Amino acid sequence: MKLPVYLYGHPVLRRKSETINSDYPELKKLLDDMFETMYASEGVGLAAPQIGRNDRIVVIDADPVSENNPECAGRKMVLINPVVEILDGEKITRGEGCLSLPGLSENVTRIEHIKLQWEDENFTKHEEIISGFLARIVQHECDHLEGKLYIDHISPIRKQLIRTKLNNIISGKTRCDYAVRYAPKKKK
Repeated sequence: MKLPVYLYGHPVLRRKSETINSDYPELKKLLDDMFETMYASEGVGLAAPQIGRNDRIVVIDADPVSENNPECAGRKMVLINPVVEILDGEKITRGEGCLSLPGLSENVTRIEHIKLQWEDENFTKHEEIISGFLARIVQHECDHLEGKLYIDHISPIRKQLIRTKLNNIISGKTRCDYAVRYAPKKKK
C-alpha cells in the first residue's frame, strides 16, 4: 500500500528515531509498503520518519542510478537500526533532493566513504564499507533517523535563498505527483 510522504515542516521529520527489535509488529508489511511508496514517488531511498514513524528503519534501492554510479548496481537494502561511521577521505559536493522536500535540490558536501552497521529484515547483523553515491544515499537516509534533513548541511545564506520554497512546502502550496502529508496547521 502506498503511504503518504510527510513533507518539510511536519514535526515527525525533526524527531530522533527509536531502535526497533524483532517483535516489531507487521514489519514485513511495513517494509513492503515503504518500498511501494518509494517506487511510486520515484525515490531511491525512504526512511521511516518520512512516512510518519520515528523508527530506525530505512529502505534503499539504488539500482535506478547505477548507470552513472556503478557501486549502486543491484543494491536493494533494508537497514534496521543502522549506524554510520564516517571514515577519513575525500568530501564530495553533489546535488541532493528529497521526497520530503519536493521541487528542491541543493548541493551537499558529504564524505565519500563510510562504515555501515545494520540489521536486515531478519535482524541479521551486517557491516560493510560503502563508498561513492551509495554512501551518499545511506548518509542522507540515516540523517532522517536523527531528525536531520539535507538542507541542514547547506550554508545559512543558501537556506535563506530557498526560504520562500520551504515556506510554500510548509503552507501546503507545493504539489506532488505522489501522496503527501503536510505539516499540521498552527493554531492561532
